[in-house]
Amino acid sequence: MSAVLAASALLVTAGCSSDAGGSSAASASASPGSTAAQASPSAETTPPAKGTVKVVRTVAEGLNTPWGLAPLPEGGLLVASRDEGTITRVDTETGGKTELGEVPGVSAAGEGGLLGLALSPDYASDHMLYAYFTSASDNRVVRMIYDPARPSGDQLGAPDTVFKGIPKGMIHNGGRIAFGPDRLLYVGTGESGDRGLAQDKKSLGGKILRLTPEGEPAAGNPFPDSAVYSYGHRNVQGLAWDSKQRLFAAEFGQDTWDELNAIAPGADYGWPAAEGRSDDSAFRDPVSQWHTDDASPSGIAYAEGSIWMAGLRGQRLWRIPLKGTAASADPQAFLQGDHGRLRTVVSAGGDKLWVTTSNTDGRGDPAKGDDRILELEVS
Repeated sequence: MSAVLAASALLVTAGCSSDAGGSSAASASASPGSTAAQASPSAETTPPAKGTVKVVRTVAEGLNTPWGLAPLPEGGLLVASRDEGTITRVDTETGGKTELGEVPGVSAAGEGGLLGLALSPDYASDHMLYAYFTSASDNRVVRMIYDPARPSGDQLGAPDTVFKGIPKGMIHNGGRIAFGPDRLLYVGTGESGDRGLAQDKKSLGGKILRLTPEGEPAAGNPFPDSAVYSYGHRNVQGLAWDSKQRLFAAEFGQDTWDELNAIAPGADYGWPAAEGRSDDSAFRDPVSQWHTDDASPSGIAYAEGSIWMAGLRGQRLWRIPLKGTAASADPQAFLQGDHGRLRTVVSAGGDKLWVTTSNTDGRGDPAKGDDRILELEVS
């Protein structure tokens, strides 16, 4: 199990919402085009059109604004509190919580704060934890040594800033980070409410970035000496790879369409000129799109041949079965309204997922025990 968790921690980490209006069902589209590791869809196994979700148990409760979620290879989950700026370890067997400490420099306001978490690809030897957060001046990525042998509250080393200068705002701060199969760091950003940034390839806002673990633009990025991997995004908060190492990303629309996209290096995903599918061939169309009442998506994970996408305003978990980079059937909704707003989804290995609720984020209606981490069994 620990090997599976280690792999899931590297491949998938789990993301805040404009929660704008809208009112319609989801739909699927054809492939938006080849991605970096495109394989022949005809050679791939297609999952069933319909799947299932079973809530196995509540892993933990009493969490304040949980956002980032990182499984540890030795067992347990690290959880970031957006508003408190703290990181907590959750014992997945008992639900017990141990605070690692507070990340210095976090300036939580609006949709900003302590957001995504990811473990170093060399975590077994360097014990390094990466975090994306909103500071007084920008959004940035830092890394810290995690030492569980130290006393509770003092288990985080001083943060080393890996990458900075990502635009910040009261809204659209992005925040999801994940190490890919290539051992490079992918960063989902938002345009901070300034729409024009998404199409400006010199801006870090409204992008997916690809970096070395040290924070340098990765070799082979599509634009010379640039961290930008894809652009034309409104607010990216979900990143996940499928079994063929293809990258997918979820992002918030404004009033009409939320999106799940298959990401190709250098591609333009249209915002603000296009929201959802477009007749303009210069823009990549989404794999699937949803009216914002039904989704407002945050984290995503890959399991059992499908992308699983958490909905904030939609208060549900979406299953998007895949054939290559296309949806092989209409998306299917689960848990609608059962647990309130859903924020982050992480693979727990095989047919299991961990999902966090997000009812204490100022836009939900917290119930007793919120917020929670749920363990799901899916097909």
